Amino acid sequence: MIYHFWNFLSSNYDFYGEGIMQYVSVRAGLALFVSLLISLIFGGRIISILRKKQIGESIRDLGLEGQNEKAGTPTMGGIIILSAILIPLFLFGDLKNIYTQLLIVSTIWMGLIGFLDDYIKVYRKNKKGLAGRFKILGQVGLGLIVGCAVYLHPEIYVKQEIAQHEVERFESSRISSMRDEGGDRHFFVKIKEPVTNIPFFKGNEFNYEAPLVWITKSEKTRKYAWLFFIPMVIFIIAAVSNGANLTDGLDGLATGTSAIVGVTLFVFAYVSSNIVLAEYFNVLYIPNSQETVVYLAAFIGACVGFLWYNSYPATVFMGDTGSL
Repeated sequence: MIYHFWNFLSSNYDFYGEGIMQYVSVRAGLALFVSLLISLIFGGRIISILRKKQIGESIRDLGLEGQNEKAGTPTMGGIIILSAILIPLFLFGDLKNIYTQLLIVSTIWMGLIGFLDDYIKVYRKNKKGLAGRFKILGQVGLGLIVGCAVYLHPEIYVKQEIAQHEVERFESSRISSMRDEGGDRHFFVKIKEPVTNIPFFKGNEFNYEAPLVWITKSEKTRKYAWLFFIPMVIFIIAAVSNGANLTDGLDGLATGTSAIVGVTLFVFAYVSSNIVLAEYFNVLYIPNSQETVVYLAAFIGACVGFLWYNSYPATVFMGDTGSL
């Protein structure tokens, strides 16, 4: 909201620093700072409320020494993480951006599923919580939404550099160019295909259309790539969600690993959203994806701030509200 308000001011008035919010590094830094403050300042108050309402954790038997001492530790601390992610994102993110919208929907969607699971465990006294089939159904539903949006939305695409003599092969509306510091002109083509990078491999671009073309020996099957792409999105969402869910329950385990993953994804997102860095590091340039950098900055701040209360000796666990 601050981002949009600042843009309104800068478009109608002239003042010093009017363009500062156009820098993703500034907005990411602000999101990190605010999320850290929210989780640190309000985290303690939320933990006190959870403790008063006797919202405690049931510990899984992992055969670890001292694990039973954690029984009764306040859970549903994921409320802290969700708040510390969403509030900065609403403040400093571009709410018109499709990536921001997908991230907001995904965060709230999985947060609600986790909240229902925790609610059933705590208030209904059912240790099993929400039935597994409903969790999977929720994850599949989100995967369908995200997969279809990424595959079909016109604002989600990549740009790849091409040689000048190849420009004539494409429609002019798909071509853009830029000059480097030496004055050389580089040409880029807009590609609406389900492609991704496989890290640490040479020639690491993978097109989800390729397996179908290889199996059928026909270029006509490219339009059916969604049959492979969307299930893969569903699998990734379900795997990551359940993997994080399984790690919660020990001091700092889920939060610490999530923060490390967040930093790694932050670097990848920043490089992919910058046309110069993407070309230099030989990764796909994804226009408009800079908003994922703002989200990940808020995510890192939320995890680090929550780790203050979740590290040994943990005074709160994130519960399924945060881990899903």
